[in-house]
Amino acid sequence: MSNTPQRATSPSKAAQASQVQPTNIPAGAALREFAYAEIKRRIMTLEFRPGEPINEAHLQTLLGIGRTPVHQALHRLEVEGLVSIMPRKGVMVTPLSLNDVMDMIEVRMANEILCVGLAAERADEADLKSMRDIVDRSPALIARRDVPALMGLDMQFHIAISAASRNKVLGDLLRNLHEKQARFWFLSLSDPQHLQHVYEEHLQIVDALERRDADAAREAIRKHVDEFRSNIVRSI
Repeated sequence: MSNTPQRATSPSKAAQASQVQPTNIPAGAALREFAYAEIKRRIMTLEFRPGEPINEAHLQTLLGIGRTPVHQALHRLEVEGLVSIMPRKGVMVTPLSLNDVMDMIEVRMANEILCVGLAAERADEADLKSMRDIVDRSPALIARRDVPALMGLDMQFHIAISAASRNKVLGDLLRNLHEKQARFWFLSLSDPQHLQHVYEEHLQIVDALERRDADAAREAIRKHVDEFRSNIVRSI
């Protein structure tokens, strides 16, 4: 996959006018959070491509807000490793690194297995119902190939498992790994069959958790993470 940056272009006034701007824009300090969430969403779903320059003035027009919250949001995203801010050159979406994601998958594999084992022991009925409800929302989204919504649902599912483990440190670690891998997750779901496979893998995990079968849950999540790794390699 090429990480060659594309040339930044300044949209015409007509093009800017045709942009669909977000509604219900907050006021005051919340603008910073709004800008951060909107820019991050566009990076995670590859609307802003890896290696692509980002024009701050265009972001202001796109989001319908001023320079300060956009500037603050970009600096926060730089800390998270999603953008690079280069003096006198501007802002660029951080390129994807296959080596980096493979390293993260190794760490995620060990910790997902630990987490789901704890969840099998510690989950209460509310935890299990939450997981089942999340999984049950997948088929409708798969039918219309709503990949951004499915990416959010996958995150919710894994957060629910982390919550059921009753280990906050482990949950925070896995949430961070999932966020860092999100762009690869989005890229890997270009194959419609993989959308169905992810759903079936989630079903296997929640079925095992409902049976309190820790060994089956660990094996199901091992296969789930391994399939993610294999699909990443096939997609690049």
